[in-house]
Amino acid sequence: MKNAYWKNIFTNWGKEESETVTIIKRIPIFANLNHKELEEVSKLLHDRIYKPDEYVFKRHAPGEGMFIIHSGIVNIIVGEASGNSQVLAELSNGDFFGEMALMEDEVRSAAALAQDHTRLLGFFRPDLEALIEINPSLGNKILQNLSKVVCTRLRKTNELLMENQLKKKNK
Repeated sequence: MKNAYWKNIFTNWGKEESETVTIIKRIPIFANLNHKELEEVSKLLHDRIYKPDEYVFKRHAPGEGMFIIHSGIVNIIVGEASGNSQVLAELSNGDFFGEMALMEDEVRSAAALAQDHTRLLGFFRPDLEALIEINPSLGNKILQNLSKVVCTRLRKTNELLMENQLKKKNK
């Protein structure tokens, strides 16, 4: 009986973190979350595999959530599917995209297209909203981090626009 008691106390000691936690702890939206909080978030993620040339979502589709690339490559594209498209970004392992859909109920401004066999982890608005209800402190941390990510991306976009305007002006 004594051995069983000690075994129960030490059951979780030395337990390695899950593969999903290892991935999401590097994502800025989940920065500063402790291990328990990361485990809680990891239970909300949806795992899916995409085939080469399969759309994760199309432009103007309803925005439902963000995606984290577990493995593979995803291109973010704008334009027509008939060949007049432009690649805005090529993303790979550990990158994330679509995070604005966690904050607003708008359509997608670009499409996301898997380039090879790609495994994605989806984090969707209804799951975030449920998390906020159940654990407001954790939900608030995620929303604050999400706001920082959106602000950083907006700032970088503004810098690129200013650079492009200067180049046009100097021509």
